[in-house]
Amino acid sequence: MRLVVLTCLAATLCGFAPAASAGTKVLVKTRTYDISGATGAGLVVAMDRKGPKHGLTTHAIALTAYTVDWDIDVGRDGGVCRLRQADGTLDLTYTFPRMASAATPALKTRWKRFFAGVRAHEHTHGRIATTMMRVTEKSITGLEFADNWFCTRTHREARRRIKAIYAEYEAKQNAFDAREHRDGGHVEHLVDALMGKPDGAIQNH
Repeated sequence: MRLVVLTCLAATLCGFAPAASAGTKVLVKTRTYDISGATGAGLVVAMDRKGPKHGLTTHAIALTAYTVDWDIDVGRDGGVCRLRQADGTLDLTYTFPRMASAATPALKTRWKRFFAGVRAHEHTHGRIATTMMRVTEKSITGLEFADNWFCTRTHREARRRIKAIYAEYEAKQNAFDAREHRDGGHVEHLVDALMGKPDGAIQNH
């Protein structure tokens, strides 16, 4: 039986409100869940049982979840509406396993290497999301149209651009996961190395 343990991403695009705050922000929270095991295989089984939910029945090793909110400031002058400021908030939450049981020196070393690889994977998801925020801000700031008193066209175009860039970067997130989770990929090597398999040398990506 081949044990499949996934690392996954969850994301939600929120709406934006017509009020501006000072500067685009990235808020980061880290959560942990405790696992126990006397061997690498035991730790893998514990993560598969206690890790964050991925779908209805699958549990992940770790999880990067984020929400995005945009506050925009649109002004109208002489029949022209201009988006003067776009401030985004990226709320990132990482969930990681924490080894809570005693371990031999060899298992501690393998766990340290495994955890470093898992953390690097999730932080890559965070960097992709942070880049998405910068690209979005650049795309919508300064947007202007001849528009009605409610600046309807300007708001609609800002929403369209936000959603299009979000979709583009979700595709980047999914492509990264596909590379990492393919058969023989980086995540499989991390798990094999934790379990002490001879072919489980950790690769750098």
